Amino acid sequence: MTSATTASQTELKAAKVPLGWRDQCSAKEKMYLPWECENERHAYEKCQYEDYMRRMKELSKRKLEAAEE
Repeated sequence: MTSATTASQTELKAAKVPLGWRDQCSAKEKMYLPWECENERHAYEKCQYEDYMRRMKELSKRKLEAAEE
């Protein structure tokens, strides 16, 4: 359940809010205990890393194709 004061990830990114401050899960549900959100943070960071690696592989593939031409 989100409230009117909850920002989306897109809004947080646009406002350049640091990742450490984006812990929505710890606000009320976890009684302001940030260590209760370790699983969510780990999943988010893993997703970001995998996306970065995918983009880097795509870039190197394109560079290799361009060099062969």
